[in-house]
Amino acid sequence: MKNLLIGAAFLGLAACGGQGDDKAAEDVEQAFENVAQNLEAQAENATGATEERLEDEAEVFRETGEAAAEAIDDVDLNAQATVNTQ
Repeated sequence: MKNLLIGAAFLGLAACGGQGDDKAAEDVEQAFENVAQNLEAQAENATGATEERLEDEAEVFRETGEAAAEAIDDVDLNAQATVNTQ
């Protein structure tokens, strides 16, 4: 599932196109956040090691979403800088 969301992040990169638009980054980060929230909801109904694993996975999804959003923003800024120098 994580690979699927990472793939979605890179689709967001392609859609961004250097327009200076933060929407793609926000959408990707929100998708990861939604998964994290679902995992936390499952953790509330779990106990012991399962609960901890689900909480850990939620944190990984949040961190991955933040990193993906930053990467999208960075690519967008780099694309804009390239366009401005041509």
